[in-house]
Parts: sequence; structure tokens; C-alpha cells
Amino acid sequence: MKKPAQFWVKNNTAGIRHMSYVPDAGHSTLIRLFGDDPQVVANVLTTEEEGVAIACGAWLGGMRSVVLMQSSGVGNCINMLSLPVQARMPLLLLVTMRGEWEEFNPWQVPMGRATQAALEAIGVTVLRAETGADLVETVAQAAGMAFDGDQQIAVLIGQRLLGKKKW
Repeated sequence: MKKPAQFWVKNNTAGIRHMSYVPDAGHSTLIRLFGDDPQVVANVLTTEEEGVAIACGAWLGGMRSVVLMQSSGVGNCINMLSLPVQARMPLLLLVTMRGEWEEFNPWQVPMGRATQAALEAIGVTVLRAETGADLVETVAQAAGMAFDGDQQIAVLIGQRLLGKKKW
């Protein structure tokens, strides 16, 4: 079976044509695959909340968008998440988790613990993937919920799935 990112991009049935991201090793394959697709516009962000606003603008302009970030970035964009929640605009977030399995950086642990609760408190529905098979199915479900139901959905990608970060 192909890697989950390759499968999902190749079978882009969700019609994603825009991607915003803060560079992250956990998303590197997906970033590269979307970046290589001439039908996808990619924006490198300086901070995660820009991605939320850009995704809302892309939707208003007729494009489906995905925002990629780490769990630490969720804390940076909590206030901005009120825009799609209150305006009932679809939002798809793919969040690589930190502060979990084999985390070496203690600074990542607090936000890793708080990510799901923080998203749910603001009104974002949270789904979680722990295996490659889970990831493909969960992201497909999340995209359908977001774009067909005007919902705000975050998929948390477990750190165990991504493996230990190497520095």
C-alpha cells in the first residue's frame, strides 16, 4: 500500500485546490505532494492563524482548502478559529501531534495535552488517526464533513504514527 499522504493526494476526491502550512517534518510528504500538483495553490505561513483566514478566503473564492500545522500551532490560532465557526464556513485542519509518543522536547507536552480540548471548546469537531489506514479513512471522512456539511473539522495525527522526531 502507498503511504497515506500519497494515496490521499493521488485520490483527491475532496477536491482540495489550496493548501496552507507552516513547515513541519510530520507533514513533509503531504506538503511535497501538494506542492508538486500544478492544480493546487500552496501558501507557506508565518503563523498558523493566517492559514485559517486564508482557508476562509479560499472558500469564499470557490476553492477547497486544507491547513496543515503541528499541535503547538493550534494554540496560536484559537481566536482566529471563531471566524469559520461563527460564519459556518467549512474548515479542514490536519494537525500533527507533538508532546506524545517518544517526545523529546518538554515544551511540546502542554499544548499536546490541550490540543483536542482547546479545539472542541471553540466548536471544532476533532477526529483522530493513529495508523496509516486510519489516516486515509479519517481524512476522507473529515473532508466530507467539512465541505459537504459546512463544518470545522480537525484531524489529529498521532505522534506514534509519525514516529520519533530526529534532530
